[in-house]
Amino acid sequence: MEWEQLLCPDRIRSYQKAHPSNDLRTEFEKDYHRIIGSASFRRLQDKTQVFPLDKSDFVRTRLTHSLEVSSFCKSLGQNISKKILQEIGDESFLPSYQADVCDILQCAGLLHDIGNPPFGHFGETVIRNWFKKNLPLMEYPLQLLDPAAQPGVKKPLSEILSPQMQNDFYHFEGNTQALRVVTKLHYLVDEHGMNLTKGLLGTIIKYPVSSVETDKDSANICCHKMGYYHADQEIFSDIENTLGLHGNRHPLTFVLEAADDIAYLTADIEDSFKKGLISYGQLVQELEAHRPKESNEEYENLLSSLQYRYQKGIERGVNNPGEYAIQNWSVTVQGRLIADATGAFQAHYAELMQGTFRKELLDDTQGNAITRALGDIACHYAFQSEPILKIEIAANRILTFLLDTYVPAVLYYDTPVGPDEIGKKVITFISDNYKKIYQTYSEGKSPLEKLYLRLLLVTDDICGMTDSYAKRLYQEMNGNI
Repeated sequence: MEWEQLLCPDRIRSYQKAHPSNDLRTEFEKDYHRIIGSASFRRLQDKTQVFPLDKSDFVRTRLTHSLEVSSFCKSLGQNISKKILQEIGDESFLPSYQADVCDILQCAGLLHDIGNPPFGHFGETVIRNWFKKNLPLMEYPLQLLDPAAQPGVKKPLSEILSPQMQNDFYHFEGNTQALRVVTKLHYLVDEHGMNLTKGLLGTIIKYPVSSVETDKDSANICCHKMGYYHADQEIFSDIENTLGLHGNRHPLTFVLEAADDIAYLTADIEDSFKKGLISYGQLVQELEAHRPKESNEEYENLLSSLQYRYQKGIERGVNNPGEYAIQNWSVTVQGRLIADATGAFQAHYAELMQGTFRKELLDDTQGNAITRALGDIACHYAFQSEPILKIEIAANRILTFLLDTYVPAVLYYDTPVGPDEIGKKVITFISDNYKKIYQTYSEGKSPLEKLYLRLLLVTDDICGMTDSYAKRLYQEMNGNI
C-alpha cells in the first residue's frame, strides 16, 4: 500500500467549482466541518455509551466518547507521522502528509460510532437476534418476486433472501451501518450522504469483508466482523480500489481502533466510579488480582501511580481522594497507551503497509496487560450491574416492539399489494430522507433486491433513532401518551 493512494482526497461524487474559491481548507479539513455540522453527529449526544438514558452530566454519551476518541486519534496521528518522517524514513511519506493523517484520524474518531443503534452494543444484539428468530418465520408470496410463480405460494424470508442478504441482518453491526450513514443516509445534498473523502471512508471500514466472509476464530482481526452490506458493495469496492487496499485494512484503521480502546477503557472505569458501581479500594484490589504472571514494568508502574495519586489527594485535602486518584490516573494510563500504540505502529510499520499485520496495535505491547485488566473490571462492575441489566431488559422490549411493528409494514411497501391500514401509518413514521434513499437505490432493481432494501430501510430508521426517541415512540405507540 502507498501513502499517496491511502490519503486520497477524492470523493465518490466529485464536484466542479463553478467559480474560483477563496476556501483554502484541504479536503480533509472540509470533511471535519461536514461531520461536526451534521444532525447524524449531533444525535450521538442521546445515544448510549455504557449507561443508557443516564441523567448525570458526568457520564459519557456516544458524543462525548467520540470527541475523546477523535482527540486521541489526532495525538496518535501526530506521533506516528513524526516517527515515519524522523525515524522510519519512508521517503514516500511526504512532510505534508502529517497534517492529512491527523485530519483523517480526527474525523474518523468522530465517525466511528455514528452508525450505532439506540442502547449501544446491546441494541446491536437485539437487532441480530430478532432477525435470526423471525426471518425463518415470516413468509412472503413468491408471486411478488416472480409473476410466473403459482398464486398463493409463500416461503420464509430466510429461504428467499440470498445468503449475504440474510447474513447482513444476522450479523448486523453498527460499524457497518456507519459506512451506510455517511455514504447514503445522511442526506446532505443528494443520495451520496456526506460525500466524504475516500481516504477517510477507507479508515472507518474496520472489517474489509462481507457478512458471508466473517470468521470470529480467524487469526486475522480484520475478518472478525463484516464491514459492508450487500447493498453497499459497489461503494466499498470503489473505496478499496481507489486506495489500493487489496482486501486489507487501511493502516490508519489500526490507529483508530487503538484510540477507541484507550478512550473507552479508561472512561468506563471513571463512569463506573461516578455511578457508585466500583470504589477506589475495589479498583486497586482488582488491579492487584489481574497483575500479569510475567514481569510487566508498565503495569506495576501504573498500579503504583494510582496508589500514589490517592495519597496525594489525601495530602491535598480533597473531598474525595478516590475520585481525584482515578480521574488523574486515567490521564496517565491514556498517555502510556498512546506511547505504546505509537511504538507498535513503528515496530510493525512494514507489516501494516504490506497488509500482513493481523492484530490490534496494543496486543503485543506491555500496555496490553492493563487494557485486558480494565476491560475485565468494567465488564464485571459496569456491564453486569443491576442498573444496566434493567435497562437492557427495557431496551430489548423497546427494540423488539419496533421491529415487530416496522418489518411487517415495509414488507409490502412499494409492491402491488401495499401495506395494510396500520402498516401505512407506520410507514409515515419512517424518515422521508431514508424513504427517498430507498426509492433512489431501488430503482431498476429486482423485486428480491427491493425486498432486501426495504428490510434495510427498517434498520436504517431504527439506527437513526436516539435512545430517548426510541423510548418515547415505544410508549406513544403503546398508548402511554
